[in-house]
Amino acid sequence: MNEFELIGLLTAGLPCNDSTILGAGDDCAVLDLGLPDRWLLFKTDAVVEGIHYTGTTDPAKVGHKALARCLSDVAAMAGKPVAALVTLGLPRAYDPKWAQAVYAGMNELARRYDVAIVGGETTTVPERTLLSVALLGTVDKKTCIKRSGAVAGDAIFVTGELGGSIHGKHLDFEPRIEQAQWLAAHFSMHAMIDVSDGLAGDLRHITNSSGLGAELLAEAIPVSVAVRKGSRPPMQAALEDGEDFELLFTIPACEAVALLDAWKLQFAGVKISCIGRITKNPGFILHEGNRTRDIQEHGYTHFA
Repeated sequence: MNEFELIGLLTAGLPCNDSTILGAGDDCAVLDLGLPDRWLLFKTDAVVEGIHYTGTTDPAKVGHKALARCLSDVAAMAGKPVAALVTLGLPRAYDPKWAQAVYAGMNELARRYDVAIVGGETTTVPERTLLSVALLGTVDKKTCIKRSGAVAGDAIFVTGELGGSIHGKHLDFEPRIEQAQWLAAHFSMHAMIDVSDGLAGDLRHITNSSGLGAELLAEAIPVSVAVRKGSRPPMQAALEDGEDFELLFTIPACEAVALLDAWKLQFAGVKISCIGRITKNPGFILHEGNRTRDIQEHGYTHFA
């Protein structure tokens, strides 16, 4: 049973209450706690030694990554992060200086996005370290963007470059908070997700939850220069590699040119690419040179 099969099994009977706008199944849970124009966003994520970083990774980058992953999910719903709790798991023979450096990296990122770190938990774990971050945020009720809102004919966009994050980006990426809020304020955003499990896997989350399909143009997919450091075919890496943490979203095709023009003026240092379109019929197709093929790649999945 892989990660998503397990999630389906565990979430089948989860209780909800009157505050629940959106429960399990998107980048964040969405709750209504009575604020006049905003909903609450709630997210948790974990990084584990040996899975998300190694024992020799700079601890400040471990802290950065632990918080940045949650910030990226808040960005995917066009939200504003507010406050975090941190659970730190350490072996009995831990180094206090390592833990301090982890918090230094986390604190630096938190200050940059005006996020309060308001407490948490420390615990003993055998053999390896881990961090779990729970993050609260808010989002305007009118511009909360879900995975499930794609419309047939939508243009598919992605920020930045894809693939090869293992060569460094996964530890020091910048969450696209500012870009997501700007997009929500200026364009008709239909669906959005952050690319954490690979383009192929995360685009499937959008198409599956929207009941639609997609076709991509290979030459338009922004393959990272870092991919050249690896041995895998560049397109396979761009489709499958996880932890790019870029925004993947759909908007009406009629707004695509205006977005490209406005983006160049607003975010000159961040690339954006129109890579395909949403289709009415389910299916996942890649146009690659003179041939068209079904996309079999699925991205990263725990327990697979």
